[in-house]
Amino acid sequence: MPVPARPIARLLIGLACLSALSGCGLFVVGGAAATSAAVATDRRTAGEQVDDQTIELRVSSEMNKAFGDKARVLGTSYAGRLLLVGDVPTDADRQRAETIARDISKVRAVDNYIRVGDITPLSVRTNDTWLTSKVKSQLVATERVPFRTIKVTTERGVVYLMGKVTDEEGRLSASVASSISGVNKVVKLFTIVARETLLTEPGKQGAAPVTDDSSSSGAPTPSPAGDGGGAQTMPVQ
Repeated sequence: MPVPARPIARLLIGLACLSALSGCGLFVVGGAAATSAAVATDRRTAGEQVDDQTIELRVSSEMNKAFGDKARVLGTSYAGRLLLVGDVPTDADRQRAETIARDISKVRAVDNYIRVGDITPLSVRTNDTWLTSKVKSQLVATERVPFRTIKVTTERGVVYLMGKVTDEEGRLSASVASSISGVNKVVKLFTIVARETLLTEPGKQGAAPVTDDSSSSGAPTPSPAGDGGGAQTMPVQ
């Protein structure tokens, strides 16, 4: 049964307002003004954050309704751009999952990285959770990385990065993730924004460039993702 969106939306908006009152407001790209703390928090609008939470809940509900325990489909949304990962029995099921996702309200693009095969063992999924934690921790510890605006998802050792970043921030973030032991590959699903549109924190400008590998062997070919530069993959270091 679909999860009602309005109670969740009201809760998240309330939390966002409390955060803003405490001096840690949300940053709106292209807005007239924002504090350094706001920039550090998130580059999505409050509305986008609410919509993303609702999308992820709807994905969970709709996929469970469609496939039950014969498949495992997970969705991560950033500003309406939806990443799908998991396992389904057939190619037809993979396409069906994407069709369901595209019909969810506020989804503007889908990156379909669902794998066709048996459901990933619990031990592998546990390791993926650990890798996600390690990547997040390293992003936090790295200068010039806007870690609070980046979402990290790991599936079978492949790390997917989402967020609104400059090209340099995206390269640095991917380089950091690729250096983590156990990471097989990094896939960048960033929405690239011009530095001129952002109010950056002091000391956060600039980033060391990294080399991208545009090949995507070893993973399903994603569906077109709309704007934001598409997906890029890079080998681990």
